Amino acid sequence: MQRRFFQSRIVQRRTIYIDESPVRFERWRRRLPNKAQRFLPSGGGSAEDHHGKAIFGFTVFLLSESLVFLSFILTYIGLRLTHSKNWLPPGVSGPELSNLVIINTVILLSSSGVIQFAENALQHREIIKFRLFWLMTICMGTYFLIGQAIEWSKLDFGLNTGLVGSTFYLLTGFHGLHVLAGVLLQIIMLARSFIPGNYHKGHFGASATTLFWHFVDVIWVFLFSIIYLWRA
Repeated sequence: MQRRFFQSRIVQRRTIYIDESPVRFERWRRRLPNKAQRFLPSGGGSAEDHHGKAIFGFTVFLLSESLVFLSFILTYIGLRLTHSKNWLPPGVSGPELSNLVIINTVILLSSSGVIQFAENALQHREIIKFRLFWLMTICMGTYFLIGQAIEWSKLDFGLNTGLVGSTFYLLTGFHGLHVLAGVLLQIIMLARSFIPGNYHKGHFGASATTLFWHFVDVIWVFLFSIIYLWRA
């Protein structure tokens, strides 16, 4: 009798996978909106949910990236507050909120909606619509990079022009590298869409790229606010 009891306990015991998270996310996941549920793996991290676990891992990566940007932003704010009287060297006007910057910002933030339309089309297997919106996002990201290069060429200060120069080029340059990385990832995902049946088994690459692009846009909102709206 005792032997049967232990045998039944062994049969009912759930399989523990080597890549399974010790944290049970399912209870938290059910409380999130449908759009946000994809950031946590379903089934408590069971091995079948490869897409959910991959997106969760990528989200953790973006959180680590956000800490880097947060350190830069807090340093910038601290320097601005402690050097408010001599922030701009004589004869330097600093970053200007020009029409070019405004258009660039509108283009970049709008691209976040466009790439979301593309991902939604991919989820519904509308591959032509996905390619169209995805290509539009690539063009909008490229436009932003070109616009930023034009803005840099017109500035009256350089990288070694005091704190205003070093912090401006560090913040906008580091963000620009992320925009460039996002555009390159989008080009790769667009090229992979022409491989027959590539997205039939899943589309983690497109989802991760979309998430990365949203991250880039949110970071730009903070940079735009402290650099262009906070006047010396």
